[in-house]
Amino acid sequence: YKFCLTVKCLGVNMLEKLEKFQVLLLAVVIALGGIIAASILTGAVSKDVISVTGSYSQNVVSDSGTFEFEIRARKSTKPESYAQINKQRPLVIKYLEEQGFSKDEIDVKALRGYDIYRISPNGMSTNQIVAFDASQRFTVRSTDVQKIKKVSTDITNLTAKGVDINVYEPSYFYSKLSDVKVKLLEEATKDAKQRASAMLKATHNRVGKIQSVRMGVFQITPVDSTNVSDMGINDTTTIEKKITSVANVTFRIK
Repeated sequence: YKFCLTVKCLGVNMLEKLEKFQVLLLAVVIALGGIIAASILTGAVSKDVISVTGSYSQNVVSDSGTFEFEIRARKSTKPESYAQINKQRPLVIKYLEEQGFSKDEIDVKALRGYDIYRISPNGMSTNQIVAFDASQRFTVRSTDVQKIKKVSTDITNLTAKGVDINVYEPSYFYSKLSDVKVKLLEEATKDAKQRASAMLKATHNRVGKIQSVRMGVFQITPVDSTNVSDMGINDTTTIEKKITSVANVTFRIK
């Protein structure tokens, strides 16, 4: 009899525990359902936006330029090499002044040079000095970019007068770039809105307020170039340039 009572008591206790477990399980299910529902709702709201990339380009003409070149001399000794440079320098400066450059536009760098050592038959450098290389660099600046372009190619004619000269590619710049960038960003944002409107037209939705704007890099390229770079491009090789701005804009959908 006592044994049966014990079994009966155990059965009642197990039943009570089972009921509590079911209640707890139900609560967990309801909680998970609420979380999932909230997640779905949040996902729907967060997707109620559209992200579009807009762009705008403008052509500009460089308003300043520079070009660099150097004159060289190789003689047996350092004094002879420097003397040859000193002989060539006045010819160069005279030529530049005749082309319309003022002294303020001509920057003459310091003389520099180095020893040339004899090379042994096995291709190794020896300690014997056989010559001295001297050079002097010039930088010419002007707001007349066409004059920069012309002289940077014509100055090599000085070789006919005994001037040993190396000319480097000229560089061209646009000084009002910061002002243009503001306008380009505004136009790129407008372009993004127009693209978003076109995309939403088929769904009978409209573009709402801007949620976020992220400015892309500027591409400054030759006019006919289609090159782009994640780091941006800053072309200095051409007088006429194309400046392209990009704006990544996220709009609310109405």
